[in-house]
Amino acid sequence: MKEENKVAIITGGSRGIGAEIVKQLADNNYKVVLNYNKSEKEAKEIQEQLLKLGKEIKIFRADISNKKEVKELIQFTMNNFKKIDILINNAGISQEGLFNEITDEMWNKIININLNSVFYCTREVLPYMINQKQGCIINISSIWGETGSSYEVAYSTTKSAINGLTKALAKEVGPSNIRVNAIAPGIIDTDMNKNLNKKEIEEIKSQIPLCRIGKTSDIAKCVKWLIEDEYTTGQIISINGGWYI
Repeated sequence: MKEENKVAIITGGSRGIGAEIVKQLADNNYKVVLNYNKSEKEAKEIQEQLLKLGKEIKIFRADISNKKEVKELIQFTMNNFKKIDILINNAGISQEGLFNEITDEMWNKIININLNSVFYCTREVLPYMINQKQGCIINISSIWGETGSSYEVAYSTTKSAINGLTKALAKEVGPSNIRVNAIAPGIIDTDMNKNLNKKEIEEIKSQIPLCRIGKTSDIAKCVKWLIEDEYTTGQIISINGGWYI
């Protein structure tokens, strides 16, 4: 199958890592469905930019922590492109605070957005992928899903769970020629880290062997490779400049 025929859904695709993945795949002639929830302005700007370049891109608003809206996103994709080859579970939020200060509401919110969304989206696309005997699912995890972060226990929990889901599901759907992998970024230059000041950034850089924080393009290039590779599954790919080895 030619790469230009492949259809990819990217959740949380209007900003940060998600937006870079959208652009990377569109630039390589994938048909893209950009999912967003609140960032409509940014989503429309990306769509307009890529349409001017002759790329095939649709945008769709859905709160993917809501299974009804996830169903609508998947149906929208099938109505427009007739198939789904790739799912990038990228949408997520961060949350900082002492463990004892986490309320039920805070806990449930991050579990719903970071973890349940992966479950809902993956569950909805799998029947189509199984039917066509091929597919690629990539979950965007985090360094904190591998090593844990104090003051970010709830966030670390969701990312660790995503890693477990990735490995187990890869074993289950491998016979259907569906590959499931995760990427665990270290600190990346996105709005998620806008709370860090210059001094804090420099301190983190000093702990990273490659002496810099990551770029969104570092993650997007790995996504492209995982899509095109045909023999990698069940892996958690760490992209952190050597911060955690």
